[in-house]
Parts: sequence; structure tokens; C-alpha cells
Amino acid sequence: MAAHTILQTGTVRVDDYRCTAGPHDEPFVERHACFDVAYVCRGSFGCRSRGRQFELIAGSVLVGHPGDEYLCTHDHHAGGDECLSFHLAPELAESIGNGRETWRTGCVPPLPELMVLGELAQAAAEDRTDIALDELALAFAARFVDVVSGRERRTPDARGRDRRRAVEAALWIDAHCHEGVDLERAAKEVGLSPFHFLRLFAKVLGVTPHQYLVRSRLRRAARLLCEEERSVTDVALDVGFGDLSNFVRTFHRAAGVSPLAFRRAARGDRPLLRERLSAPPAGGR
Repeated sequence: MAAHTILQTGTVRVDDYRCTAGPHDEPFVERHACFDVAYVCRGSFGCRSRGRQFELIAGSVLVGHPGDEYLCTHDHHAGGDECLSFHLAPELAESIGNGRETWRTGCVPPLPELMVLGELAQAAAEDRTDIALDELALAFAARFVDVVSGRERRTPDARGRDRRRAVEAALWIDAHCHEGVDLERAAKEVGLSPFHFLRLFAKVLGVTPHQYLVRSRLRRAARLLCEEERSVTDVALDVGFGDLSNFVRTFHRAAGVSPLAFRRAARGDRPLLRERLSAPPAGGR
């Protein structure tokens, strides 16, 4: 099995697992090291855990509790499988809800409310969306807990202190958007767990922390493209984007034009400006 770590923070790790085992390969016992929810993106496999046998297909979710042993089998499919696995530290699982029975479910069948988040997480892992993978990992795990436990989670009304926390966090993100800001670092600034911070920020301000981070960077980039002579690459790096291609792709999604075309419009390219003003909104945003 090939495992590739896509994201690693203090409390979340996201791995892409690709297995090519078939019916003739000897299975072996493995052990969950932390709280795990693995979304099956492709293929199928079996799993034996705690005296039960599960068959997983695309859209299923494999669930793990720290210390529990499991054995994956490939009796029915020789084409391999691929999973996107979210590993959570104990304190993070506890903030989401880590009842022993919930995290020892073993397997969840394909359910639409989990599949749509799983596919969105896959898009984030492949850099096909601006949504942050760590935020989607928390959303997927929380939705799994809610579905299995049968509860309806409601975000409580934000009190005055909480609303101030959200605004203070937004101001901090905006001031530090050129740096390596992630969900855990921003949550720590206001003294909340990443999960509760994510819920509070979205509840009060209507966007997730990562969405606001990206938009702060885009706002600064647009200002620099209008005012200064620096290259597009320098602008991208100065505002916090790790590489030019990511910046160009993200800017184009937001503005509908490339950074260079935006700079030309800022310098008086009236046909381009008229074209953008008459264009319909992208995606209804």
C-alpha cells in the first residue's frame, strides 16, 4: 500500500492511501494509532474489526478508534482501492464528540451527507477548490459523528464575547495573511479549539477562516497590481501565496481574468473593463 501525507498539523493528518492488493495477497493485522475516518474514493475492500466483517465500496467510510486492531481483505476485487483518511488527535476528537461507541462503528455505508463532503475533500486534496483541507477534515469528522449518533448539531447563538473573538480573529488573519496562517494557529490566537473556532467564525462572519484568509490575500494582491510595478510572481509571494501557479489560478477564479489582465485594466484597458462589467456573475457569487 502506498500512503502519501497531504496535510499535517498539530491535531490533523490527512493521508491518501492507494492499495493494489488483490485476492491472492495475504492480509495482515493493523492497528489504529488515533481516531480515524477514511473516505473510500475508489474501488472496494473488506475489513474485519472487533469480531465484525465489513465490505466497503466507493462512498463508504472506514472508522477507527485508537488501539483497535483491524484487518483489510481484498477477496472480491482485484482493481485496487483509494482512500482519503482523516486522522484526529484525541483532544480534537473530544471537541467534536468522541463517544466510544461512535468511534467504534467500524464502517459507515455510502451516505449522501458524507459522500458530498468526501468528494469536496478530495477536490481540496487535488487543489481543485479554494476550500481548506483541514477545515473539510473537521467538517467531515463532525458530520460523521452527527450521523452515527443520530444527533442534530446546532451552532449556538454567538454571545457578545464570542462575536468579539470572531472579529478579533478576522483582524488578526487580515494582518498576518502574508504569513503561514492555518486553522490551528488562528484558533490559538483567540483561545479556542480548531473545531469550535471554525464553527464560531463561520457563524458570526459568514465565511470560514481559510476563505477569509484567501480573500485577504486576493484583496492585497489586487491593490498591489493596481499600484506598484512589482512582478506578478513577487506580488504572489508578498501576499502569502506559496507559488505563482496557485496564485494565478485562485486570482482568475475570483476576478475572472488573470493577474496580468487585471493590471492592464487597472492601467486603463477600457475594453477589458467593459467586458468584465457586462459579464454575468461567476457561479452566482
